[in-house]
Amino acid sequence: MIAADSFLGPARDAGFDFYTGVPCSFLTPIINRVVGSGGPDYVGAASEGEAVAIAAGAWLGGRGTVVMCQNSGLGNAVNPLTSLNHPFRIPTLMIVTWRGGPGVNDEPQHEVMGRITPALLDLMEIQHRDFPREDSEIAAALAEARARIGETRLPFAFIMHKGSVRDDGLTLPPPVIRPRGAVTDLSDGDAPPPRAKVLERYLGLVPPEAAVIATTGKCGRELFTLDDRDQHLYQVGSMGGASAMGLGLALTTPRKVVVLDGDGAALMKLGNLATIGRYAPENLVHVILDNGIHDSTGGQPTVSPNVDFAGMAVAAGYPHAVRADGLSGFDQAFSAALEQPG
Repeated sequence: MIAADSFLGPARDAGFDFYTGVPCSFLTPIINRVVGSGGPDYVGAASEGEAVAIAAGAWLGGRGTVVMCQNSGLGNAVNPLTSLNHPFRIPTLMIVTWRGGPGVNDEPQHEVMGRITPALLDLMEIQHRDFPREDSEIAAALAEARARIGETRLPFAFIMHKGSVRDDGLTLPPPVIRPRGAVTDLSDGDAPPPRAKVLERYLGLVPPEAAVIATTGKCGRELFTLDDRDQHLYQVGSMGGASAMGLGLALTTPRKVVVLDGDGAALMKLGNLATIGRYAPENLVHVILDNGIHDSTGGQPTVSPNVDFAGMAVAAGYPHAVRADGLSGFDQAFSAALEQPG
């Protein structure tokens, strides 16, 4: 058994300085130390898949990232690990706890995942080894992680057994409670314009130094067709992950970061809104292009006609949100968002 600092210090020296994830009781000493120490940055995610996308954004911002989760959460992370990290060759160090592992008398919901955890990582082509349980093992474990990540540009996982890290009973800081933001309504009651028309207006307004992440589906395809720019990243997979990736990037760069999202993708990962609202980087602009359908799969309807995205955003902690249904409203809202913080 090791102390949290015995791992975190060498990990920082090895370049791993940005942590995100979803808690597990096995991870408590590590997470509590990261959160309470004022050391490495930590972003608490609403889901494991969101954490993977946040880490991908932070990696784009130049950070060495660590994603922490329980093995039961690997199912939530499969999509971004295979459709974001793999095709884009975005590495991260994962710490995955092994609930239901060999010889562990655990709860019934962990039985299947406990049995298949190493095999699931193998199927995703994620190399792995046991998390160090003795101080003498830490240096070699981190050296292997760095070497594998350097060779493959893919995630590498530590599998953590119960009792690997000593619980030192650390005190956590109080939660951050942000004041409720406000919604500005610029709707004019007309039929919404085609998405391509909105993207054309975006292209005329976005500054060249901004970093832009476009969601999967026709949003990214149309943007690529209209004007493929070096500042664009087309998130071709990991549906719902664009806003989380934008959060990770915005927290690690001073540049403006623009996320071009869709209603279907936003609905898939609504927890992202709460995480963005909690950390609220002033340089992040989140645009949801809501056409009420899954356009790239044949126009099937989403449930967005019953959803107030702007209202949900401020309820989740966004300091500002604007509702618009026309090109002039978009121009006004997007221009203001680029000029003001938050």
